[in-house]
Amino acid sequence: MSSTSYSLLGLWPVINRWKSLVLGAVVLALVVSTVVALLLPNIYKSTAVFYPTNPQTTDPDRIVTEGGKLELGGRREDLDRVITIGESQPVAERIIQRFKLHEHYNTGPVGDDRADQAALDEFASNLRIVHNDRDAIELAFEDTDKVLAARIANALVQSIDSVNQQLTLINRRNILELYAQRRRFLEREYQATYDSLVAGRRRYGIYGLTMESRYLAKEIIETEQELRTAEGEGSSKAAGLRRALRGLTKTDGGNAFNLESYTAGFDKMTTLYARFVDLQTRLITARSTYETARLGISGKISSIYVVQEAYPATKKSKPVRWLVVVSAVLTTFALSVVFITLLELYRGNLSMGRGK
Repeated sequence: MSSTSYSLLGLWPVINRWKSLVLGAVVLALVVSTVVALLLPNIYKSTAVFYPTNPQTTDPDRIVTEGGKLELGGRREDLDRVITIGESQPVAERIIQRFKLHEHYNTGPVGDDRADQAALDEFASNLRIVHNDRDAIELAFEDTDKVLAARIANALVQSIDSVNQQLTLINRRNILELYAQRRRFLEREYQATYDSLVAGRRRYGIYGLTMESRYLAKEIIETEQELRTAEGEGSSKAAGLRRALRGLTKTDGGNAFNLESYTAGFDKMTTLYARFVDLQTRLITARSTYETARLGISGKISSIYVVQEAYPATKKSKPVRWLVVVSAVLTTFALSVVFITLLELYRGNLSMGRGK
């Protein structure tokens, strides 16, 4: 039993026998693809490039307390977060509603499930967000209207920034409340320590004067020397000097500033004054931090760094009309060859069956 074999070189005689059909199919494909290519609308692409930042470095509370600085993207979680936000449905619905894309895409009225889904699908097919090899985010949007494409791309970047900022808003409010609690606590402690300090000064006669202890010791020594001299001379001043010495050394001597009170209260007043100074410093810092954080939470710090805004394209990105025509012609030619080859094979097998 013999069988007919076919090879690539053997296709030419087959094509030659069916050249009219093949040529007709190729010409028809050429004409149709040319018409279709000319009818296809021009698609324009606008691209925005930006770097995401770490939300912790754009948090005003953290900037205030830690002196943080802006850190550009590069962390995998920051890049993934931004891409996820950009491709999320809430962002898409916001843009579709803002630019009335239901009408632009001719999907139907707003509120109809099929129309809404068709608009979302069309929007998603025109959007492309990728992480490039330089750790930046490229957001590209395609549309038949080049100005609209640029506006939508820039609006998407703004929406991503807005949503990204919201991630830290609740945390910032909680931190602000902690700052307020800390400030109130320090104010109460400061006032209580101040009252204790005033009461201690009145009780012990220690007012924190410069060289207070040195002057007290000097007065005691000088008074005691005068007393000894007066006693030795039998002077009438001795009684007065004894009272003066007692006033300098004893609490019941009548002097507000005396050695007994000073000795008894020195350690307590030193500790109390040190705490007072510490609380005063911490309270000033807490008030400043709270006021700065309260001001910061009312403002907005961008969570992305835009390298390039989207601009209307100067030339179309697609379709490549010559490629459409060439692809259609080559595909038609290949399918024609396959068809006539199968037809020749079928005829050959059929004639062999009849010969038997």
